[in-house]
Amino acid sequence: MATITAQHVKELREQTGAGMMDCKAALNETKGEMEAAVDWLRAKGLAKAAKKAGRVAADGLIGVALAGTAGAVAEVNSETDFVARNEVFQSTVREITKLALEADGQAEKLAALDMPGKGKSVADHLQELVGKIGENMTLRRAAMLSVTDGVVASYMHNSVAPDLGKIGVLVALESTGDKAKLMEIGRQVAMHVAATNPLALSADAIDAAVADRERAVFADQARQTGKPENVVEKMVQGRMEKFFKESVLLKQIFVVDGENTVEQAVKNAETRVGAPIKVTGFVRFALGEGIERPTGDFAAEVAAAAAGN
Repeated sequence: MATITAQHVKELREQTGAGMMDCKAALNETKGEMEAAVDWLRAKGLAKAAKKAGRVAADGLIGVALAGTAGAVAEVNSETDFVARNEVFQSTVREITKLALEADGQAEKLAALDMPGKGKSVADHLQELVGKIGENMTLRRAAMLSVTDGVVASYMHNSVAPDLGKIGVLVALESTGDKAKLMEIGRQVAMHVAATNPLALSADAIDAAVADRERAVFADQARQTGKPENVVEKMVQGRMEKFFKESVLLKQIFVVDGENTVEQAVKNAETRVGAPIKVTGFVRFALGEGIERPTGDFAAEVAAAAAGN
């Protein structure tokens, strides 16, 4: 029987995009014959898909799409960055993100839409890809912003392909002014959002529970100084003001110039745009945020699989 090495598993994985353990099994079944192993994996198709569904998918891609006065962002997860570099997967994420505009940014509605040219829903098409590529994939979330008169600008950080990457941001600006110049300031604000990850557009929009929790922590810290309660209250008020300046988009210092707040920078741009500008919303998706990722060494896993462990 041919010896199956980690290098053999790696080569088959690179050719097929199939899962590591599937590649090991294919090589064992075909006595190490690479072409036969490729055919073995192809023949399995969807038969393996259900087994992948339980595995953690925390990698993948964020996609953004703009159309007229609307923009959408979507996150499609895979298990590894290897699949995120797969052209088939990238094309799929790009199409799904465009469809998110039709679905009003609603993930459940998006999953049920027809995948263009596939004769099946987005959810079913992803399930098919699970079998073909060999990793679990999930449509995790989507969102959309639109304006009546203005632009929705986008920015993609750590881009791996056009409109695809690791952090996707949308910013909505209402204005009757020059749309091209408005898009420029919108993109700059989107870059700022990617860098600073604000909690909300304005102080009023911050979740009350979040604000209450911060206030309680500040109060405990202030009371530990032993100062009178009226002084404690002033200390808490000052720290809350600092918290809002750091956490609220419009009050943050604009990273592009390092001097003005975002609110003032947008106000300054009105002269160039030729009309008042109002920031009406933003969305920031960071790949895999909030997903508990398994720990482990992928290279060690490949070696262990090749050794039969």
